Amino acid sequence: MSYWFHRNPLKATSTLTFELAGVSTDDKTRQIFAQMRQTRGKLLELLTDPNHETVTVEKAVNDYFSLLLGLIQPFEENESENKLRRAIKYRWTNSLLGNAVKEQQDSVFEAASMAINVALWYTKHAAKLAAKEEPDMEEAKEVHKCLKIAAGIFTYVKDDLIGRLSDNTENAIDTDSRVLDAYIYHCTGEAQEVTLARAVEMKHSPSLIAALSYETSQLYQKADDALQSLDIKVVGKWRKYFQLKCEFYKAYAYCYQGETLLAQDKCGEAVRGLQEGVKCYEKSEALCKEYASTKGLGTFARPANHLFFRKLGPVLKRTLEKCERENGMIYHQKVAYDPPVLELKATYGLAAPEPFTPPALNPLWSKEVYEKMNSKMAPKPENDKDKKDKPTELPPVKEKETPMSEKDPGTFSGCVMS
Repeated sequence: MSYWFHRNPLKATSTLTFELAGVSTDDKTRQIFAQMRQTRGKLLELLTDPNHETVTVEKAVNDYFSLLLGLIQPFEENESENKLRRAIKYRWTNSLLGNAVKEQQDSVFEAASMAINVALWYTKHAAKLAAKEEPDMEEAKEVHKCLKIAAGIFTYVKDDLIGRLSDNTENAIDTDSRVLDAYIYHCTGEAQEVTLARAVEMKHSPSLIAALSYETSQLYQKADDALQSLDIKVVGKWRKYFQLKCEFYKAYAYCYQGETLLAQDKCGEAVRGLQEGVKCYEKSEALCKEYASTKGLGTFARPANHLFFRKLGPVLKRTLEKCERENGMIYHQKVAYDPPVLELKATYGLAAPEPFTPPALNPLWSKEVYEKMNSKMAPKPENDKDKKDKPTELPPVKEKETPMSEKDPGTFSGCVMS
């Protein structure tokens, strides 16, 4: 099975020692920073490999974020901001901008950047499971769940963190709300694809499949729209992925709407809708070629090679020929110039982001420990001259590659996740 999902690369970050001489004043305070160094390093190591179990990554996320929270949340009632929030400088790349470094002396920036990397890991873990030759039902459920978790983490970053950052609107950085919206719609759309494939495999009603297909198409349209105002050289390949998925699922919607209309003796409308479905499918085929030839970062999808994609074209044409035959011999209905409107609302199977709740504060933190921290000894923000002496790029993260099967699945839908 060829890759069905597009994946952007993980964000790279510089190593942090958390050695704040003068800020930590005793063994308890030093223990916190030692634990932060260890848990951060462990989490970053795990995120490079999508083969890890989700429980392993969840524990590492909780271990680090429960400590990081002590640098973010206020401890005093009259405190507007944690006195340690800006004690450490963090350096990260962005998933769409290659090796260029973005740095901020702000622990909220660290929380947002690390959370985005965790969400990206969940998408890669889902893609790893989907790349297997024959995933079982539990693995299909895990793909669905991981994609909803990823969407929930991106939503958490957008709703709870980026509003607290002073600098988050540069072109196509990961904390740009437009990029986060695209990730949210991307993950939600892929989760809904799993539901749709299941509905096709179990031969649910054509009206339900048509509605789910249309809703999925609209999610990819929203993802594409979110990136519309960003530099096409940066987001062009990602947008082509959204566009081809949008047209493909629109074709799917017209295909199954055609069956529904024929069953309602609306053969003329069915013919016109199926004609439009063929156009959408042909457009998605052309977009697959454009996607393949567009430069960009990440792990690329190859949907045109996938049986789920290849099966739809012949099904559309056969259904259209059947409806044209029936209309010529039985119904004699006028075929309208404009296609029927796809105003389809699915009542079942819609995917939604799974809300993310950050972990509770680590027990190592307390008001007493916080009061012993001397924020006045924290490093001062660097001036422009000091910044020029630092490298402006970081090497990309070495992600572990996942082998994939090129064998067509033996399922009715043509999708292994069904």
